[in-house]
Amino acid sequence: MYAQPPLPTPGTGLPPQAEAYGAATASTKRLFNSPPQSVSMFIAALLEPVIAIAMLVAVQIAHEQTIDRACLLLCILTLALVYPGANRFHERPLNVVVDTMAAWAAVVAILFLCGVATRSVHFFDRSVLVWWAVLTPVAQIAAVWAGRSAMRVMAASPEARKPALVIGAGPIGDKVARMLANRQAYGHDFIGHLEDRDVERCAPGTRGRIVGRFSEAADIITRLGIKEVYITLPLSSQPRIARMLAQLQDSAVSIYFVPDVFGVNIIQGRMRNMDGLPVVSLLESPFIGVNRIVKRVSDIVLASIILVLITPMLAAVAIGVKLSSPGPIIFKQRRNGVDGGEILVYKFRSMRATDNGAVVKQATRGDPRITPFGAFIRRTSLDELPQFINVLQGRMSIVGPRPHAVAHNDQYRRIIHAYMLRHKVKPGITGWAQVNGCRGETDAIEKMEARVAYDIEYLRNWSLGMDLRIIARTIKLTFFDKNAY
Repeated sequence: MYAQPPLPTPGTGLPPQAEAYGAATASTKRLFNSPPQSVSMFIAALLEPVIAIAMLVAVQIAHEQTIDRACLLLCILTLALVYPGANRFHERPLNVVVDTMAAWAAVVAILFLCGVATRSVHFFDRSVLVWWAVLTPVAQIAAVWAGRSAMRVMAASPEARKPALVIGAGPIGDKVARMLANRQAYGHDFIGHLEDRDVERCAPGTRGRIVGRFSEAADIITRLGIKEVYITLPLSSQPRIARMLAQLQDSAVSIYFVPDVFGVNIIQGRMRNMDGLPVVSLLESPFIGVNRIVKRVSDIVLASIILVLITPMLAAVAIGVKLSSPGPIIFKQRRNGVDGGEILVYKFRSMRATDNGAVVKQATRGDPRITPFGAFIRRTSLDELPQFINVLQGRMSIVGPRPHAVAHNDQYRRIIHAYMLRHKVKPGITGWAQVNGCRGETDAIEKMEARVAYDIEYLRNWSLGMDLRIIARTIKLTFFDKNAY
């Protein structure tokens, strides 16, 4: 089944470029490594909130203002809203600018609403707040760019290079090799693959990059000064994986196992220690532990402030709904909430009909069931405002996958792969799918598949900063969304 692959350099088992790398690094001492991923993530988590607080203090002092209780309270609120910051060290420069500006704009908007609601804005000099709002994102962007440059400089040192070997030349091994090649500026050097199969049976991208067989791993690691080994063998090869681990543990390399789970929608995948037993989570809600507290507190604070501010608007819309057509002001529809449990979601009634049974017809453009006033409140999303009450009740979040009617869930869960994964969290008033154009009628299965894909991406990458960016983009779409009807 397995045959010796042809090797480019007779006698060594290594292609010329790998041998050259080994000769160049054999005498290099391992003085230090580039910062590990955990350190990078920790610095990124603190970078944006620390800069925001430091800029507030600096501007306050520059305007000869004292650091009083009001300033300290603003620092605490800023820390709560900004922490943890996103890891932008590996983002493209333009994405860094856009994402940082959007996230900070959302934070400033929320702080301003808090200040208005609590009548505490007058505690600060207006010029201090303006300069702080303007200078903070500039400093954050500059810090990210400086951090990127510092990581590149550190990685450029020969002592900081991390030559990597990939065990396996299948599709997963090819993905890992491409990842390492893309991270070369940050210290990773992909050396090649180890594989026992014929070259013809390997992934096309790995051919010509195979440097030896599995049995030669220890010798190649020693000769080339390998520091990282990525095992990409399929889960069905457990005996071979065990033998490989036993062989590699005799060296000082860092070992990473990349299981073949790319066919699974991994959500918040992480390794956990449960009473000494290592457990790998594949599908888990992002809102556990501290994240759950942060999410709930931010929902309660924001929903409370927003409800106080929009009370006159709620009354005006309620009157408009009552005068537009006979029927209840609030339409209560059965939806699926967290873990698929059934909840009641509130909306201002925008239709003459109130479908809530086993069959629910989606609204279409020019739908005759929609009243003229209903069309207006749907286009401006005013019909969703009562859902802030659902947020306070704990049934929904401000940001999350949009809840669909129970009848629609029963329909789509049968035809869309991983559809119900979006119910790992509470549904939201707005979501990642909606701010990316997936709003309105899902008259084609591809539209619902795109919406579900965005929802799963949100669960996989959630952060408080991401929530704030979604809120900021939702405010923009309220006035300029052409898909709303």
